[in-house]
Amino acid sequence: MSTSEREAGTQVEAKRSWKLPGVYVGACVLLVVLAVATRGDVRVLLSDKSQSYAIPDLVVAGAPVVWVLALIAIAITAWTLVVTARRMAAPSWARIAAMVLVGVSTVFGFLVYAGAGSATGSVTLTSTLVSTVALSTPLIFGALSGVISERVGVVNIAIEGDLLVGAFAGVMAASYFQNPYAGLLAAPLAGAALGVLLALFSVKYGVDQIIVGVVLNVLALGLTTFFAGTVMKKTTVNLNTNQYSLSNIKIPFLSEIPIVGPALFNQSILVYLMYAAVIALAFFLFRSRWGLRLRACGEHPRAADTVGINVGATRTTNTILGSSFAGLGGAFFTIGSGLAFTDNISAGNGYIALAAMILGKWNPLGAMSAAVMFGFAQALAHMLPNLTSAIPSNLVSMIPYVVTIVAVAGFVGKSRAPAAENIPYVK
Repeated sequence: MSTSEREAGTQVEAKRSWKLPGVYVGACVLLVVLAVATRGDVRVLLSDKSQSYAIPDLVVAGAPVVWVLALIAIAITAWTLVVTARRMAAPSWARIAAMVLVGVSTVFGFLVYAGAGSATGSVTLTSTLVSTVALSTPLIFGALSGVISERVGVVNIAIEGDLLVGAFAGVMAASYFQNPYAGLLAAPLAGAALGVLLALFSVKYGVDQIIVGVVLNVLALGLTTFFAGTVMKKTTVNLNTNQYSLSNIKIPFLSEIPIVGPALFNQSILVYLMYAAVIALAFFLFRSRWGLRLRACGEHPRAADTVGINVGATRTTNTILGSSFAGLGGAFFTIGSGLAFTDNISAGNGYIALAAMILGKWNPLGAMSAAVMFGFAQALAHMLPNLTSAIPSNLVSMIPYVVTIVAVAGFVGKSRAPAAENIPYVK
């Protein structure tokens, strides 16, 4: 037998997955149904009231737009089916572009369908993007918290609790000192305090990290509910007022960029801190000694120990650091949104942040991208009631959570967690 024949006989055929093509087919069917059902014109607002100039509203017939979007999705789906059936090696950029185009076509087609013929509202594109960035902020901080903790080997289920205590401490400190920046300092400290408990039980005493995280979430909910009903209400000073909230900081010139300018460059300092956190963590996690030590403790703590890295101390400090990130994100729910604290104000966003981290493959940039997707789902849920009353409000409020379930169920299988997470290290 020749060498080429032996190589052909031992060659393993690439695994074929119909998961994405199936999702694309479903999107095409949905778009065709929406195109058939769309009636009337749709008005699209392309400018924001914060900008010094106004772009004229775009008014177009709804059905032709949805049909064009459906044809785009169908063409991409047909290409994907052929590539999958023939096991062709498509470039990564092409697969990503196909995913983005189908996703954007489906979402925008649904918006056009909901806004077509509406006498009560318009598709406010720029305002929706502004809301998306703002609503993504706590999710991104929570996802970054999970990246830091799990990369070092500690599963942080307590992100929900970190967000909750951060929201509570943020508004209380801002109200007491009558300064929103005091709340901006108190929120990460509150998250770090919860992180100390997580590190104490999971790192020092080796308790199952998932159980500890769940218990800490319950503890955070109980403590904030108790103190909100006692300390916040029974003092002479109002410790739960929305009077001291973070104001938006408008960056000249950049905020005037059409459509995306107000969304990216007319936000509170909390959003700008989020930008800095993502960039810094994406760099230092993979390009610094600190990041190398952190990842070594999460992948192979025994090997890290043999080269002189204190695994326990590294896990403890970075677990606390990660929790402080989530605490800072929790400040968005109160001083970042101009709202007073209410019971369970985080409303499950910690678990969505955890899903974003997993979907982003424990990478800061990937986690940010997934969090923005979930933030857009929330912004969409807020906008839909202004467009149409045909969709029940309870169904609209489910959108962010349905998106989370679909995303994790569809793509989490491709992710690989750090090898030593949830495994206590004993010398």
